[in-house]
Amino acid sequence: MASSLRHFVHSPAAAAASTPSLLSRFSPNFCTFAALRPIRPFSANPKPPTAAEQEQEQYAGAGTGTGTGAEEESSVPTTELPEPAGPPALRVGIIGFGNFGQFIARGIQRQGHAVLATSRSDYSAYCAANGIRFFRSLEALCEEQPDVLLVCSSILSTESVVRAIPFGKLRPDTIVADVLSVKQFPRNLLLEILPPEFGIVCTHPMFGPESGKHGWNMLPFVYDKVRIAEEGDQKAKCEQFLSIFEREGCRMEEMSCEEHDRHAAGSQFITHTIGRVLAQLNLKSTPINTKGYETLLQLTKNTVSDSFDLYYGLFMYNVNATEQMEKLDRAFEQVKQMLYGRLHDILRKQIVERVPVPGSPSLRPREAQNSCAAAREETNHLSQVVDVHTFSQAAFSTAKC
Repeated sequence: MASSLRHFVHSPAAAAASTPSLLSRFSPNFCTFAALRPIRPFSANPKPPTAAEQEQEQYAGAGTGTGTGAEEESSVPTTELPEPAGPPALRVGIIGFGNFGQFIARGIQRQGHAVLATSRSDYSAYCAANGIRFFRSLEALCEEQPDVLLVCSSILSTESVVRAIPFGKLRPDTIVADVLSVKQFPRNLLLEILPPEFGIVCTHPMFGPESGKHGWNMLPFVYDKVRIAEEGDQKAKCEQFLSIFEREGCRMEEMSCEEHDRHAAGSQFITHTIGRVLAQLNLKSTPINTKGYETLLQLTKNTVSDSFDLYYGLFMYNVNATEQMEKLDRAFEQVKQMLYGRLHDILRKQIVERVPVPGSPSLRPREAQNSCAAAREETNHLSQVVDVHTFSQAAFSTAKC
C-alpha cells in the first residue's frame, strides 16, 4: 500500500494527471453552493428598508467606498455645462455727490456695480463707510476711466461742470448721462461739448430721496438714448446701465427730450409753483384740518424743502415754463371773475331791479336807504379789486336808491 502510494506520487505522469483530482478533493466548489442560496421572491411593491438597514448600507458604502451612491455617481457621466459668465460690473463715476447723488449711488450698488464719486464738498468719510471710492478732483476720477459718467450737479452749475471734464483722460467710448429735471438743455449742451465718439444718455428719475425712500418700484424713470453707437461695447453698456433702474422696479419711459419738457412743465413746474405760492401764505395746521388741506400742507413742505435754485432752473431752462406761468395767471383771473361776477349779479338785482335776496326780510325805507349806501360802498371796493375790464366804475354809478 505504501509502495503503491509512493509510486503514484513519484510518477511524473501520475502526478500531472492527479493534480486536478487532489484539488477537487480538498478544495470546496463554490459553484455548487450557489444553487443552495435561497431566491427572494419578486414583489410588485417591495417593502422599503428599515432605518437600521439604511444606516447599515450607508455605513458599508462609506467604509468601503463601493456603496450604491458612490457607484451611481461614478457610473453617470457629468453632462451639465457651466453657466456662461455675465458681463462685468459697470464702473459708474458720479459728478456731484450731494443728497441726490448718494441716493442714486445706493441703487447702483444694490445692482452689483461699482461707484466712483467726486464733489466740491468732501464726502470721503461717507464713501469709505459705504464702499465707494471718493476722488477729490474730477481729473483723478476720470483717470480711472469709468464706463459711465453720471452728472448729478444742479441745473445752474451743469454747464460749468461739463466743460471742466478732462475728456482726454477718458476712453473714447465712455457714456455720459445726466439726471437733470430738464432735458433739452443738457442734451444740446452735451452734443455741443462732448467728442463725437462719446455716448450720450439723458435721463430723469421722476423721484428723489423722499418719494423713493421705500423703494423705486413703479416710480417713473424717463430716458432718451441721444447718441449710442451700434458698434463696439457702447450699446451693451448703455443697456446695462439702464437695467439698473429697471431691475430696481422703475417704470421705464423712453421719450424724446422735447416731449419730456412739455410734460414736465405741465406737471412738475406747476406743482412747484403752487407749493411756492402756498408757502407765501404761511399756512399752518389747524385742529379741524381736512384731507385736502393736509395735502396742501404736505405739498408746501415738499416743494420748499428743495432749493430755490432748483425751482428757478425748472423755469429758466424749460422753454415751456413761461407758457405755463401765463396759463396759471389767466386761470387765477378767471376764477376771480367767476366769484366777483356772481356777486355783481346779486347786487345789481338787489339795488337796481329792487329784487330782494331770497330769505331776507323786506326792508323799510330807512333800512333800504342804509342798505343802498352799504351796497354802494361794497361795489366801490369791488371796482378797485376786480379787473377794470370786468367790473367798471361806470357800471356801478348807475345804481340809484
